[in-house]
Amino acid sequence: MRARTASGSGASALRSELELLLGADVVHAPTAAELHDATETRGVTGVCDAVLRPTSAHQTLEAVRWCYAHDVPMIPRGGGTGFAGGAVPLAGGVVIDLGDLRAVRALEPLLWRTQVEAGLRTAELRRLARENGLVFPPDPGAAEQSQIGGNIATNAGGPHAFKYGVTGNWVLGLEAVIPPGELIEVGGPLRKDVAGYDLKSLLVGSEGTLGIVTAAWLKLLPAPEAAYPILAAFPDIASGCEAIEAVLGLGLDVAAVEYLDPTTLRLAGGSLPSGSPPEPAFAVMVEVDGAEATARHNRDELLDAWAGGSLSLTAPLDRRDIDALWRWRDGVSLAVTTFRGGKISEDIVVPLDRLREAIEGTLAIGAAHDLPACSWGHAGDGNLHSTFMIDPSDHGGMERAEQAAEQLFRLAVELGGSVSGEHGIGLVKAGQLRRQWTPAAVRMHEEIKRAFDPKGLMNPGKKRA
Repeated sequence: MRARTASGSGASALRSELELLLGADVVHAPTAAELHDATETRGVTGVCDAVLRPTSAHQTLEAVRWCYAHDVPMIPRGGGTGFAGGAVPLAGGVVIDLGDLRAVRALEPLLWRTQVEAGLRTAELRRLARENGLVFPPDPGAAEQSQIGGNIATNAGGPHAFKYGVTGNWVLGLEAVIPPGELIEVGGPLRKDVAGYDLKSLLVGSEGTLGIVTAAWLKLLPAPEAAYPILAAFPDIASGCEAIEAVLGLGLDVAAVEYLDPTTLRLAGGSLPSGSPPEPAFAVMVEVDGAEATARHNRDELLDAWAGGSLSLTAPLDRRDIDALWRWRDGVSLAVTTFRGGKISEDIVVPLDRLREAIEGTLAIGAAHDLPACSWGHAGDGNLHSTFMIDPSDHGGMERAEQAAEQLFRLAVELGGSVSGEHGIGLVKAGQLRRQWTPAAVRMHEEIKRAFDPKGLMNPGKKRA
């Protein structure tokens, strides 16, 4: 691969050629903000020759066609909120920023579906659905910044994935540009399609390594009549994990099952609207939704089940109090980050019955590397945000945290889990799939990449097995 370098006259000449093709308003020199994503505190930054901001699928196609013909690497970019380095350009090439592709091409509330372009922000889609009595259930973090194309590229999850599934569950069809520069459509505004290989699902979660999603048909759902969260504090990790399993044992149709370990709760509890629970404590947060009568019944069932073993129970009914509790939950990651100024947080996932071992294992790994550690996450899915807190200026601490992450990946696989539950592989977990897959599965993964992208120009270096 003859990739161009991000330096001097070569980069200027590349931008000039692309300006002639796409227009000067589409092409510009990169800024610092376009060379990193949410892994910046880990020192993950990149370099590129140009940034393209196409305003249509056709311009995206022209850009891919030109770059493929000239052996120029392409790095698709959404909102830049990823935690795996997937949008970071490694060494030259062009970043293709989809942020200007944000049209709502179709909205059909009575048919529970919409077609939107890749740059539409998650929060905008959710507001649009809500205004029409509907909901788009996937709720990854940073909703005001993250974009639908990026959510599809990473198959993003979130708290309500427990009941409603990850982003891919809501994708009916995709429009995408694939090498060497062709526009394809797979699926569409239909709820069933078993014709041919499932190319739609191959593109979902491919992190821009197979092609660039430019638009998607998405399922919507009538908004539930009511949704009630409950936050319970338990004396320790063991009792908290038993309470989580009890939620499933009751057979209740809950929408979200979250947890915060004692260290996380100590760091974030000060801003809890109802006041911080007694310390140390392990927090479990559950939301029940549905018809008003059903949601109330399930809420009461949970409160009764947890009344004897919990240290405290918070169960708001007022909409403002409910929203305040979820805002607090959304701010947990920031509260942990501010403790030392930085963190390495990985999104491992394990079977639910191994959750306690993963939580305790995270703490043990942190202690072994002389790092404060904690975890929180989507307990119902067995999805932990296992975190090692660091001072970004302490290079030794950063190195120990990276070593701790490696040990964490081993732990996840040993417990029958996976190295990623929702963030993807990107750059920071490149090579980790070999821990959990057989050689034949790894070979198939690599052959799919070669079939779509024989030159290896689409987001090179990312999602490597």
